[in-house]
Amino acid sequence: MEFSSSLSLTTITLFLPMVGFTILLFMNEQKDKEAIKWTAFGFSVATFIASLLMAFQFDNNDSGLQLAQRINWLPSLGISYFVGVDGLSMLLVLLSTVIMPIAIFASFNAGVIEERGRVKLYYLFMLLLEWAMIGVFVVQDLIIFYIFWEVTLVPMYFLIGIWGAENRVYAAVKFFLYTMAGSVLMLLALLYVGGQAGTFAVPEIVAQVQSGQLSFPMDGIFSTQSFLFLGFLIAFAIKVPVWPLHSWLPDAHVQAPTAGSVILAGVLLKMGTYGMVRFCLPMFPQASVEWAPIIAALGVIGIIYGAWVSFAQTDIKKLVAYSSVSHLGFVVLGIFSLTSAGIQGATLQMISHGVSTGGLFLLVGMLYERRHTKLMAAYGGIWKVMPLFGGISLVVSLSSMGLPGLNGFVGEFTILLGTLGSDVLGTLFALFATAGVIMAAVYILYMFQKVYMGEVDKAENKNLPDMNWQEVAVMVPILLLIFWIGLQPSAWFDVMDATANALVNQLQPHIEAVKNSGVPTAFHDLMMHIWA
Repeated sequence: MEFSSSLSLTTITLFLPMVGFTILLFMNEQKDKEAIKWTAFGFSVATFIASLLMAFQFDNNDSGLQLAQRINWLPSLGISYFVGVDGLSMLLVLLSTVIMPIAIFASFNAGVIEERGRVKLYYLFMLLLEWAMIGVFVVQDLIIFYIFWEVTLVPMYFLIGIWGAENRVYAAVKFFLYTMAGSVLMLLALLYVGGQAGTFAVPEIVAQVQSGQLSFPMDGIFSTQSFLFLGFLIAFAIKVPVWPLHSWLPDAHVQAPTAGSVILAGVLLKMGTYGMVRFCLPMFPQASVEWAPIIAALGVIGIIYGAWVSFAQTDIKKLVAYSSVSHLGFVVLGIFSLTSAGIQGATLQMISHGVSTGGLFLLVGMLYERRHTKLMAAYGGIWKVMPLFGGISLVVSLSSMGLPGLNGFVGEFTILLGTLGSDVLGTLFALFATAGVIMAAVYILYMFQKVYMGEVDKAENKNLPDMNWQEVAVMVPILLLIFWIGLQPSAWFDVMDATANALVNQLQPHIEAVKNSGVPTAFHDLMMHIWA
Protein backbone atom coordinates (compact mmCIF):
# COMPACT_ATOMS: atom_id res chain seq x y z
CA MET A 1 0.00 0.00 0.00
CA GLU A 2 1.52 3.28 -1.15
CA PHE A 3 0.40 6.71 -0.08
CA SER A 4 0.52 9.86 -2.14
CA SER A 5 0.30 13.48 -1.06
CA SER A 6 -0.51 14.48 -4.67
CA LEU A 7 -4.00 14.52 -6.11
CA SER A 8 -5.31 10.95 -6.46
CA LEU A 9 -8.13 9.56 -8.57
CA THR A 10 -9.98 8.75 -5.35
CA THR A 11 -9.84 12.39 -4.30
CA ILE A 12 -10.99 13.55 -7.75
CA THR A 13 -13.97 11.18 -7.61
CA LEU A 14 -14.80 12.32 -4.09
CA PHE A 15 -14.76 16.04 -4.83
CA LEU A 16 -16.30 16.19 -8.31
CA PRO A 17 -19.83 16.48 -6.81
CA MET A 18 -18.62 19.42 -4.73
CA VAL A 19 -17.32 21.17 -7.85
CA GLY A 20 -20.81 20.84 -9.30
CA PHE A 21 -22.28 21.99 -5.97
CA THR A 22 -20.13 25.14 -6.07
CA ILE A 23 -21.10 25.95 -9.65
CA LEU A 24 -24.80 25.53 -8.85
CA LEU A 25 -24.48 28.03 -6.01
CA PHE A 26 -23.79 30.80 -8.53
CA MET A 27 -26.54 29.88 -10.99
CA ASN A 28 -29.80 31.83 -11.18
CA GLU A 29 -32.81 29.59 -10.58
CA GLN A 30 -35.26 31.93 -12.33
CA LYS A 31 -33.23 32.11 -15.53
CA ASP A 32 -31.31 28.82 -15.56
CA LYS A 33 -33.72 26.18 -14.22
CA GLU A 34 -33.00 23.69 -17.02
CA ALA A 35 -29.29 24.46 -16.91
CA ILE A 36 -29.29 23.71 -13.17
CA LYS A 37 -30.79 20.28 -13.78
CA TRP A 38 -28.34 19.38 -16.52
CA THR A 39 -25.36 20.73 -14.58
CA ALA A 40 -26.21 18.52 -11.62
CA PHE A 41 -26.74 15.56 -13.93
CA GLY A 42 -23.52 16.28 -15.80
CA PHE A 43 -21.40 16.30 -12.66
CA SER A 44 -23.03 13.12 -11.40
CA VAL A 45 -22.14 11.45 -14.72
CA ALA A 46 -18.59 12.84 -14.52
CA THR A 47 -18.30 11.36 -11.03
CA PHE A 48 -19.46 7.99 -12.37
CA ILE A 49 -16.84 8.13 -15.14
CA ALA A 50 -14.14 8.95 -12.56
CA SER A 51 -15.24 5.96 -10.46
CA LEU A 52 -15.00 3.76 -13.57
CA LEU A 53 -11.41 4.93 -14.04
CA MET A 54 -10.80 3.92 -10.42
CA ALA A 55 -12.23 0.48 -11.15
CA PHE A 56 -10.00 0.08 -14.23
CA GLN A 57 -6.91 0.90 -12.16
CA PHE A 58 -7.97 -1.38 -9.30
CA ASP A 59 -5.93 -4.58 -8.87
CA ASN A 60 -8.25 -7.45 -7.93
CA ASN A 61 -5.36 -9.52 -6.57
CA ASP A 62 -4.35 -6.91 -3.99
CA SER A 63 -6.26 -7.32 -0.72
CA GLY A 64 -5.05 -4.05 0.74
CA LEU A 65 -5.90 -0.39 0.31
CA GLN A 66 -5.44 0.98 -3.21
CA LEU A 67 -5.55 4.38 -4.92
CA ALA A 68 -4.74 5.81 -1.50
CA GLN A 69 -3.86 9.36 -0.59
CA ARG A 70 -2.90 10.68 2.82
CA ILE A 71 -2.27 14.24 3.97
CA ASN A 72 -1.69 15.14 7.61
CA TRP A 73 -4.42 17.47 8.81
CA LEU A 74 -4.04 17.60 12.59
CA PRO A 75 -0.91 15.51 13.21
CA SER A 76 -0.80 16.35 16.91
CA LEU A 77 -4.18 14.62 17.29
CA GLY A 78 -3.43 11.80 14.85
CA ILE A 79 -6.06 13.02 12.34
CA SER A 80 -5.38 13.02 8.61
CA TYR A 81 -7.12 13.27 5.26
CA PHE A 82 -6.76 9.60 4.35
CA VAL A 83 -8.68 8.03 1.44
CA GLY A 84 -8.46 4.78 -0.50
CA VAL A 85 -10.47 1.74 -1.56
CA ASP A 86 -10.28 -2.03 -1.25
CA GLY A 87 -12.30 -4.78 -2.90
CA LEU A 88 -15.36 -4.15 -0.74
CA SER A 89 -15.51 -0.36 -0.80
CA MET A 90 -14.71 -0.13 -4.54
CA LEU A 91 -18.03 -1.78 -5.41
CA LEU A 92 -19.97 0.52 -3.07
CA VAL A 93 -18.34 3.60 -4.60
CA LEU A 94 -19.50 2.35 -8.00
CA LEU A 95 -23.00 1.74 -6.62
CA SER A 96 -23.15 5.32 -5.32
CA THR A 97 -21.98 6.86 -8.58
CA VAL A 98 -24.39 4.73 -10.65
CA ILE A 99 -27.47 5.42 -8.53
CA MET A 100 -27.04 9.20 -8.28
CA PRO A 101 -27.24 10.14 -12.01
CA ILE A 102 -30.24 7.80 -12.35
CA ALA A 103 -31.96 9.51 -9.40
CA ILE A 104 -31.15 13.00 -10.70
CA PHE A 105 -32.38 12.24 -14.23
CA ALA A 106 -35.55 10.68 -12.81
CA SER A 107 -36.17 13.96 -10.94
CA PHE A 108 -36.34 16.09 -14.10
CA ASN A 109 -40.10 15.67 -14.54
CA ALA A 110 -41.05 15.07 -10.90
CA GLY A 111 -44.22 17.03 -10.26
CA VAL A 112 -43.53 17.65 -6.57
CA ILE A 113 -40.31 19.53 -7.33
CA GLU A 114 -42.05 21.81 -9.79
CA GLU A 115 -44.98 22.36 -7.40
CA ARG A 116 -42.89 23.28 -4.37
CA GLY A 117 -40.13 25.06 -6.22
CA ARG A 118 -36.60 25.46 -4.89
CA VAL A 119 -35.24 23.50 -7.84
CA LYS A 120 -31.72 24.76 -7.30
CA LEU A 121 -31.79 23.80 -3.61
CA TYR A 122 -33.00 20.30 -4.51
CA TYR A 123 -30.06 19.60 -6.83
CA LEU A 124 -27.62 21.20 -4.41
CA PHE A 125 -28.73 18.69 -1.79
CA MET A 126 -28.42 15.83 -4.28
CA LEU A 127 -24.79 16.67 -5.08
CA LEU A 128 -23.97 17.27 -1.42
CA LEU A 129 -25.43 13.87 -0.61
CA GLU A 130 -23.35 12.16 -3.29
CA TRP A 131 -20.18 13.76 -1.96
CA ALA A 132 -20.95 12.59 1.57
CA MET A 133 -21.87 9.04 0.50
CA ILE A 134 -18.67 8.57 -1.48
CA GLY A 135 -16.74 10.00 1.45
CA VAL A 136 -18.16 7.37 3.80
CA PHE A 137 -16.89 4.60 1.51
CA VAL A 138 -13.39 5.95 0.79
CA VAL A 139 -12.27 7.73 3.97
CA GLN A 140 -9.86 5.77 6.17
CA ASP A 141 -9.68 8.11 9.16
CA LEU A 142 -12.25 7.65 11.93
CA ILE A 143 -12.81 11.36 12.59
CA ILE A 144 -13.18 12.29 8.92
CA PHE A 145 -15.40 9.24 8.42
CA TYR A 146 -17.65 10.44 11.23
CA ILE A 147 -17.91 13.87 9.61
CA PHE A 148 -19.01 12.39 6.29
CA TRP A 149 -21.37 10.00 8.10
CA GLU A 150 -23.13 12.91 9.77
CA VAL A 151 -23.18 15.11 6.66
CA THR A 152 -25.33 12.51 4.86
CA LEU A 153 -28.11 13.25 7.36
CA VAL A 154 -28.47 16.90 6.39
CA PRO A 155 -29.39 16.70 2.67
CA MET A 156 -31.61 13.63 3.18
CA TYR A 157 -33.41 15.37 6.05
CA PHE A 158 -34.27 18.30 3.78
CA LEU A 159 -35.07 16.15 0.74
CA ILE A 160 -37.70 14.35 2.82
CA GLY A 161 -38.82 17.40 4.80
CA ILE A 162 -39.30 19.76 1.83
CA TRP A 163 -40.22 17.55 -1.13
CA GLY A 164 -41.80 14.58 0.68
CA ALA A 165 -45.43 13.52 1.04
CA GLU A 166 -48.10 14.55 3.56
CA ASN A 167 -46.29 13.50 6.76
CA ARG A 168 -42.86 14.50 5.50
CA VAL A 169 -41.80 16.59 8.50
CA TYR A 170 -42.56 13.80 10.96
CA ALA A 171 -40.67 11.28 8.83
CA ALA A 172 -37.68 13.60 8.36
CA VAL A 173 -37.36 14.33 12.08
CA LYS A 174 -37.73 10.65 12.97
CA PHE A 175 -35.04 9.69 10.45
CA PHE A 176 -32.69 12.37 11.77
CA LEU A 177 -33.16 11.60 15.46
CA TYR A 178 -32.82 7.83 15.10
CA THR A 179 -29.58 8.08 13.15
CA MET A 180 -28.15 10.84 15.31
CA ALA A 181 -28.79 8.84 18.49
CA GLY A 182 -26.74 5.93 17.20
CA SER A 183 -24.02 8.25 15.93
CA VAL A 184 -23.39 9.63 19.43
CA LEU A 185 -22.52 6.13 20.67
CA MET A 186 -20.17 5.63 17.72
CA LEU A 187 -18.47 8.97 18.40
CA LEU A 188 -17.71 8.00 21.99
CA ALA A 189 -16.36 4.63 20.89
CA LEU A 190 -14.16 5.97 18.10
CA LEU A 191 -12.68 8.68 20.35
CA TYR A 192 -11.69 6.00 22.86
CA VAL A 193 -10.21 3.76 20.17
CA GLY A 194 -8.25 6.61 18.60
CA GLY A 195 -6.98 7.74 21.98
CA GLN A 196 -5.73 4.26 22.82
CA ALA A 197 -4.15 3.73 19.40
CA GLY A 198 -2.57 7.17 19.15
CA THR A 199 -4.04 7.54 15.65
CA PHE A 200 -7.41 7.64 13.95
CA ALA A 201 -6.15 5.97 10.76
CA VAL A 202 -8.15 2.76 10.39
CA PRO A 203 -5.41 0.67 8.66
CA GLU A 204 -2.96 1.57 11.43
CA ILE A 205 -5.48 0.71 14.15
CA VAL A 206 -6.23 -2.64 12.49
CA ALA A 207 -2.48 -3.36 12.16
CA GLN A 208 -2.02 -2.65 15.88
CA VAL A 209 -4.91 -4.98 16.73
CA GLN A 210 -3.47 -7.74 14.55
CA SER A 211 0.01 -7.43 16.02
CA GLY A 212 -1.29 -7.37 19.60
CA GLN A 213 0.11 -3.86 20.18
CA LEU A 214 -3.47 -2.63 20.71
CA SER A 215 -5.70 -4.90 22.74
CA PHE A 216 -9.14 -4.31 24.19
CA PRO A 217 -10.14 -6.71 27.01
CA MET A 218 -12.83 -9.20 26.02
CA ASP A 219 -14.22 -11.40 28.78
CA GLY A 220 -17.98 -11.50 28.20
CA ILE A 221 -20.68 -8.98 27.41
CA PHE A 222 -19.57 -6.47 30.07
CA SER A 223 -16.04 -5.97 28.75
CA THR A 224 -14.30 -3.01 27.13
CA GLN A 225 -14.18 -4.60 23.68
CA SER A 226 -17.88 -5.50 23.85
CA PHE A 227 -18.87 -1.94 24.71
CA LEU A 228 -16.69 -0.49 21.93
CA PHE A 229 -18.00 -3.03 19.45
CA LEU A 230 -21.60 -2.23 20.38
CA GLY A 231 -20.94 1.52 20.18
CA PHE A 232 -20.10 1.13 16.51
CA LEU A 233 -22.58 -1.66 15.84
CA ILE A 234 -25.67 0.13 17.17
CA ALA A 235 -24.99 3.15 14.94
CA PHE A 236 -24.61 0.87 11.94
CA ALA A 237 -27.60 -1.30 12.90
CA ILE A 238 -29.88 1.77 13.02
CA LYS A 239 -28.72 2.83 9.57
CA VAL A 240 -29.27 -0.64 8.00
CA PRO A 241 -31.81 -0.89 9.78
CA VAL A 242 -31.60 -4.12 11.78
CA TRP A 243 -34.76 -5.29 13.57
CA PRO A 244 -35.91 -3.94 16.07
CA LEU A 245 -34.29 -0.60 15.18
CA HIS A 246 -36.13 -0.37 11.87
CA SER A 247 -39.24 1.69 12.63
CA TRP A 248 -37.90 4.90 11.06
CA LEU A 249 -37.41 3.27 7.65
CA PRO A 250 -41.01 2.78 6.36
CA ASP A 251 -41.92 6.37 7.28
CA ALA A 252 -38.82 7.76 5.58
CA HIS A 253 -39.33 5.71 2.42
CA VAL A 254 -43.05 6.38 2.08
CA GLN A 255 -42.73 10.13 2.69
CA ALA A 256 -39.55 10.74 0.67
CA PRO A 257 -39.73 11.91 -2.95
CA THR A 258 -38.97 9.17 -5.49
CA ALA A 259 -35.30 10.07 -5.91
CA GLY A 260 -34.90 10.26 -2.12
CA SER A 261 -36.32 6.75 -1.72
CA VAL A 262 -34.02 5.45 -4.48
CA ILE A 263 -30.92 6.88 -2.83
CA LEU A 264 -32.02 5.88 0.66
CA ALA A 265 -32.60 2.25 -0.37
CA GLY A 266 -29.84 2.14 -2.97
CA VAL A 267 -26.94 3.58 -1.01
CA LEU A 268 -27.62 5.09 2.43
CA LEU A 269 -28.75 1.84 4.06
CA LYS A 270 -25.54 0.18 2.82
CA MET A 271 -23.49 2.60 4.89
CA GLY A 272 -24.54 0.60 7.94
CA THR A 273 -23.62 -2.83 6.59
CA TYR A 274 -20.38 -1.41 5.14
CA GLY A 275 -19.49 -0.03 8.57
CA MET A 276 -19.93 -3.47 10.11
CA VAL A 277 -17.40 -4.93 7.66
CA ARG A 278 -14.99 -1.99 7.64
CA PHE A 279 -14.85 -1.25 11.39
CA CYS A 280 -16.54 -3.86 13.60
CA LEU A 281 -14.92 -7.01 12.22
CA PRO A 282 -11.26 -5.93 11.88
CA MET A 283 -11.03 -3.58 14.89
CA PHE A 284 -12.92 -5.80 17.34
CA PRO A 285 -12.34 -9.34 16.02
CA GLN A 286 -12.97 -11.20 19.25
CA ALA A 287 -16.16 -9.29 20.04
CA SER A 288 -17.34 -9.82 16.45
CA VAL A 289 -16.95 -13.58 16.83
CA GLU A 290 -18.49 -13.65 20.29
CA TRP A 291 -21.51 -11.56 19.29
CA ALA A 292 -21.95 -13.12 15.83
CA PRO A 293 -24.81 -15.53 16.75
CA ILE A 294 -26.79 -12.74 18.41
CA ILE A 295 -26.39 -10.27 15.53
CA ALA A 296 -27.07 -12.98 12.96
CA ALA A 297 -30.23 -13.99 14.87
CA LEU A 298 -31.46 -10.37 14.63
CA GLY A 299 -30.73 -10.49 10.91
CA VAL A 300 -32.81 -13.67 10.54
CA ILE A 301 -35.67 -12.13 12.52
CA GLY A 302 -35.50 -9.14 10.18
CA ILE A 303 -35.69 -11.45 7.15
CA ILE A 304 -38.86 -13.14 8.40
CA TYR A 305 -40.43 -10.03 9.94
CA GLY A 306 -39.80 -7.81 6.91
CA ALA A 307 -41.27 -10.39 4.54
CA TRP A 308 -44.30 -11.04 6.77
CA VAL A 309 -45.13 -7.35 7.20
CA SER A 310 -44.57 -6.66 3.49
CA PHE A 311 -47.35 -9.08 2.62
CA ALA A 312 -49.77 -7.17 4.88
CA GLN A 313 -49.26 -3.81 3.14
CA THR A 314 -51.81 -2.09 0.91
CA ASP A 315 -49.43 0.72 -0.08
CA ILE A 316 -46.95 -0.33 -2.78
CA LYS A 317 -44.22 1.96 -1.54
CA LYS A 318 -44.56 0.73 2.04
CA LEU A 319 -44.38 -2.87 0.81
CA VAL A 320 -41.10 -2.12 -0.96
CA ALA A 321 -39.86 -0.32 2.16
CA TYR A 322 -40.50 -3.30 4.44
CA SER A 323 -38.94 -5.61 1.86
CA SER A 324 -35.68 -3.71 2.49
CA VAL A 325 -35.74 -4.84 6.13
CA SER A 326 -35.97 -8.42 4.87
CA HIS A 327 -33.31 -8.15 2.17
CA LEU A 328 -30.83 -6.38 4.41
CA GLY A 329 -31.39 -9.04 7.06
CA PHE A 330 -29.67 -11.35 4.57
CA VAL A 331 -26.74 -8.94 4.36
CA VAL A 332 -26.33 -8.87 8.15
CA LEU A 333 -26.53 -12.68 8.28
CA GLY A 334 -23.84 -12.98 5.60
CA ILE A 335 -21.49 -10.57 7.35
CA PHE A 336 -21.75 -12.33 10.70
CA SER A 337 -21.38 -15.77 9.22
CA LEU A 338 -17.72 -14.64 9.32
CA THR A 339 -16.94 -16.65 6.19
CA SER A 340 -15.47 -15.38 2.94
CA ALA A 341 -18.51 -16.62 1.00
CA GLY A 342 -20.88 -14.95 3.45
CA ILE A 343 -19.09 -11.59 3.38
CA GLN A 344 -18.78 -11.62 -0.43
CA GLY A 345 -22.43 -12.63 -0.77
CA ALA A 346 -23.41 -9.84 1.64
CA THR A 347 -21.45 -7.27 -0.38
CA LEU A 348 -22.99 -8.41 -3.65
CA GLN A 349 -26.42 -8.39 -2.01
CA MET A 350 -25.81 -4.75 -1.02
CA ILE A 351 -25.28 -3.96 -4.71
CA SER A 352 -28.21 -6.12 -5.86
CA HIS A 353 -30.60 -4.63 -3.33
CA GLY A 354 -29.60 -1.12 -4.35
CA VAL A 355 -30.33 -1.96 -7.99
CA SER A 356 -33.58 -3.93 -7.54
CA THR A 357 -35.19 -1.90 -4.77
CA GLY A 358 -34.06 1.35 -6.35
CA GLY A 359 -35.73 0.13 -9.56
CA LEU A 360 -38.95 -0.70 -7.72
CA PHE A 361 -39.08 2.75 -6.14
CA LEU A 362 -38.55 4.34 -9.56
CA LEU A 363 -41.47 2.35 -10.97
CA VAL A 364 -43.71 3.25 -8.03
CA GLY A 365 -42.80 6.90 -8.59
CA MET A 366 -43.75 6.65 -12.27
CA LEU A 367 -47.13 5.18 -11.34
CA TYR A 368 -47.66 7.90 -8.75
CA GLU A 369 -46.96 10.64 -11.33
CA ARG A 370 -49.81 9.19 -13.41
CA ARG A 371 -52.41 8.38 -10.75
CA HIS A 372 -51.28 10.23 -7.61
CA THR A 373 -51.90 7.21 -5.41
CA LYS A 374 -49.70 4.39 -4.12
CA LEU A 375 -52.53 2.09 -3.04
CA MET A 376 -52.57 -1.30 -4.75
CA ALA A 377 -56.37 -1.29 -4.75
CA ALA A 378 -56.33 1.73 -7.08
CA TYR A 379 -54.76 -0.29 -9.86
CA GLY A 380 -55.33 -3.68 -11.49
CA GLY A 381 -54.72 -4.91 -15.03
CA ILE A 382 -52.40 -2.03 -15.96
CA TRP A 383 -50.07 -4.35 -17.90
CA LYS A 384 -52.74 -4.36 -20.63
CA VAL A 385 -52.73 -0.57 -20.76
CA MET A 386 -48.94 -0.11 -20.27
CA PRO A 387 -47.28 -3.18 -21.81
CA LEU A 388 -43.72 -1.82 -21.79
CA PHE A 389 -44.07 -0.60 -18.21
CA GLY A 390 -45.53 -3.96 -17.18
CA GLY A 391 -42.74 -5.95 -18.82
CA ILE A 392 -39.99 -3.92 -17.17
CA SER A 393 -41.82 -4.09 -13.83
CA LEU A 394 -41.94 -7.88 -14.08
CA VAL A 395 -38.17 -8.14 -14.57
CA VAL A 396 -37.43 -5.80 -11.64
CA SER A 397 -39.96 -7.58 -9.40
CA LEU A 398 -38.49 -11.00 -10.20
CA SER A 399 -34.99 -9.69 -9.50
CA SER A 400 -36.11 -8.45 -6.08
CA MET A 401 -37.72 -11.84 -5.49
CA GLY A 402 -34.41 -13.60 -6.16
CA LEU A 403 -35.18 -15.46 -9.37
CA PRO A 404 -32.17 -17.50 -10.61
CA GLY A 405 -30.48 -15.77 -13.52
CA LEU A 406 -31.15 -12.32 -12.08
CA ASN A 407 -29.10 -10.29 -9.62
CA GLY A 408 -31.07 -11.00 -6.42
CA PHE A 409 -30.44 -14.73 -6.52
CA VAL A 410 -26.64 -14.66 -6.53
CA GLY A 411 -26.12 -12.72 -3.31
CA GLU A 412 -28.75 -14.60 -1.31
CA PHE A 413 -27.48 -17.99 -2.51
CA THR A 414 -23.88 -17.13 -1.60
CA ILE A 415 -24.98 -15.86 1.82
CA LEU A 416 -26.77 -19.14 2.50
CA LEU A 417 -23.66 -21.08 1.44
CA GLY A 418 -21.52 -18.97 3.76
CA THR A 419 -23.97 -19.45 6.63
CA LEU A 420 -24.02 -23.23 6.16
CA GLY A 421 -20.20 -23.24 6.17
CA SER A 422 -19.88 -21.03 9.25
CA ASP A 423 -18.14 -22.24 12.40
CA VAL A 424 -20.00 -19.76 14.61
CA LEU A 425 -23.55 -20.13 13.23
CA GLY A 426 -25.74 -23.20 13.06
CA THR A 427 -27.67 -24.70 10.15
CA LEU A 428 -30.85 -23.34 11.74
CA PHE A 429 -29.91 -19.81 10.67
CA ALA A 430 -29.76 -20.88 7.03
CA LEU A 431 -33.06 -22.77 7.28
CA PHE A 432 -34.95 -19.75 8.63
CA ALA A 433 -33.30 -17.49 6.05
CA THR A 434 -34.43 -19.83 3.29
CA ALA A 435 -38.00 -19.43 4.54
CA GLY A 436 -37.54 -15.70 3.97
CA VAL A 437 -36.70 -16.37 0.31
CA ILE A 438 -39.99 -18.22 -0.11
CA MET A 439 -41.92 -15.47 1.67
CA ALA A 440 -40.35 -12.87 -0.65
CA ALA A 441 -41.82 -14.70 -3.62
CA VAL A 442 -45.25 -14.57 -1.97
CA TYR A 443 -45.39 -10.82 -1.29
CA ILE A 444 -43.76 -9.81 -4.59
CA LEU A 445 -46.10 -11.96 -6.68
CA TYR A 446 -49.08 -10.79 -4.61
CA MET A 447 -48.18 -7.17 -5.29
CA PHE A 448 -47.64 -7.84 -8.99
CA GLN A 449 -50.94 -9.67 -9.32
CA LYS A 450 -52.89 -6.87 -7.58
CA VAL A 451 -51.33 -4.04 -9.58
CA TYR A 452 -50.57 -5.46 -13.02
CA MET A 453 -52.76 -8.52 -13.65
CA GLY A 454 -56.50 -9.03 -14.11
CA GLU A 455 -59.00 -6.75 -15.81
CA VAL A 456 -58.79 -2.98 -16.07
CA ASP A 457 -61.87 -2.35 -13.94
CA LYS A 458 -61.23 1.31 -13.06
CA ALA A 459 -61.92 4.07 -15.54
CA GLU A 460 -58.92 6.10 -14.33
CA ASN A 461 -56.53 3.35 -15.47
CA LYS A 462 -57.87 2.79 -18.99
CA ASN A 463 -55.93 5.60 -20.65
CA LEU A 464 -52.71 5.59 -18.66
CA PRO A 465 -49.76 6.49 -20.93
CA ASP A 466 -46.99 3.93 -21.31
CA MET A 467 -43.36 4.77 -20.59
CA ASN A 468 -41.85 7.76 -22.36
CA TRP A 469 -38.23 7.86 -23.55
CA GLN A 470 -36.96 9.50 -20.36
CA GLU A 471 -38.49 6.80 -18.16
CA VAL A 472 -37.04 4.09 -20.39
CA ALA A 473 -33.62 5.78 -20.20
CA VAL A 474 -33.87 5.75 -16.39
CA MET A 475 -34.67 2.02 -16.30
CA VAL A 476 -32.16 0.77 -18.90
CA PRO A 477 -29.13 0.93 -16.53
CA ILE A 478 -31.15 -0.86 -13.85
CA LEU A 479 -32.06 -3.67 -16.28
CA LEU A 480 -28.48 -4.00 -17.52
CA LEU A 481 -27.18 -4.39 -13.96
CA ILE A 482 -29.93 -6.89 -13.10
CA PHE A 483 -28.87 -9.20 -15.93
CA TRP A 484 -25.12 -8.53 -15.67
CA ILE A 485 -24.91 -9.42 -11.99
CA GLY A 486 -27.25 -12.38 -12.43
CA LEU A 487 -25.50 -13.89 -15.46
CA GLN A 488 -21.88 -12.85 -14.87
CA PRO A 489 -21.39 -12.67 -11.06
CA SER A 490 -17.73 -13.72 -11.27
CA ALA A 491 -16.80 -10.24 -12.48
CA TRP A 492 -18.11 -8.87 -9.18
CA PHE A 493 -16.72 -11.60 -6.94
CA ASP A 494 -13.27 -11.17 -8.47
CA VAL A 495 -13.12 -7.59 -7.19
CA MET A 496 -13.78 -8.48 -3.55
CA ASP A 497 -12.35 -12.01 -3.23
CA ALA A 498 -8.86 -11.07 -2.02
CA THR A 499 -10.13 -8.47 0.48
CA ALA A 500 -12.79 -10.79 1.93
CA ASN A 501 -10.31 -13.65 2.31
CA ALA A 502 -7.81 -11.38 4.08
CA LEU A 503 -10.50 -10.19 6.49
CA VAL A 504 -11.60 -13.73 7.36
CA ASN A 505 -7.96 -14.73 7.91
CA GLN A 506 -7.70 -11.96 10.51
CA LEU A 507 -10.75 -13.38 12.29
CA GLN A 508 -9.70 -17.02 12.03
CA PRO A 509 -7.79 -17.36 15.36
CA HIS A 510 -10.81 -16.03 17.24
CA ILE A 511 -13.18 -18.25 15.25
CA GLU A 512 -11.06 -21.28 16.10
CA ALA A 513 -11.09 -20.36 19.80
CA VAL A 514 -14.90 -20.21 19.81
CA LYS A 515 -15.12 -23.41 17.78
CA ASN A 516 -12.97 -25.24 20.32
CA SER A 517 -14.82 -23.85 23.34
CA GLY A 518 -18.21 -24.79 21.90
CA VAL A 519 -20.19 -21.59 22.61
CA PRO A 520 -19.39 -17.85 22.27
CA THR A 521 -18.88 -16.28 25.69
CA ALA A 522 -21.01 -13.21 24.91
CA PHE A 523 -23.88 -15.38 23.69
CA HIS A 524 -23.66 -17.57 26.80
CA ASP A 525 -23.48 -14.57 29.14
CA LEU A 526 -26.44 -12.88 27.49
CA MET A 527 -28.56 -16.02 27.74
CA MET A 528 -27.62 -16.39 31.41
CA HIS A 529 -28.60 -12.79 32.16
CA ILE A 530 -31.91 -13.18 30.32
CA TRP A 531 -32.59 -16.43 32.17
CA ALA A 532 -31.72 -14.82 35.52
